[in-house]
Amino acid sequence: MLLKRTGKPATMVNRIPITKARVNLGAVAKRAHLNGEYFILEKDGIPIAGIMSADELEDYLELRDPKVKKQIASSRKNAEAGRVRDASGVLGELKAGTGRKAARARKSA
Repeated sequence: MLLKRTGKPATMVNRIPITKARVNLGAVAKRAHLNGEYFILEKDGIPIAGIMSADELEDYLELRDPKVKKQIASSRKNAEAGRVRDASGVLGELKAGTGRKAARARKSA
């Protein structure tokens, strides 16, 4: 395993022919999911597609959405200003259906 100077594992980027990936798709997907490895699939030496873990892909797609970026920035500002709520309280509201959204839904009904 490669290590960066920080002592953390380096990101593994593997370049493989798409035919080899097809034959070993289960193993490639497992390595992407469990080890956080990336795979660049090549056809005739030309990169055509990539494989990464589904969680990381979802994170990437969320960050591309400007609305999500705004929400993240707003949440960060609220946290820095001390406008936060205890997680156990929020979870309790969600389970009981007494959160802000539930209250608004009851009012509009």
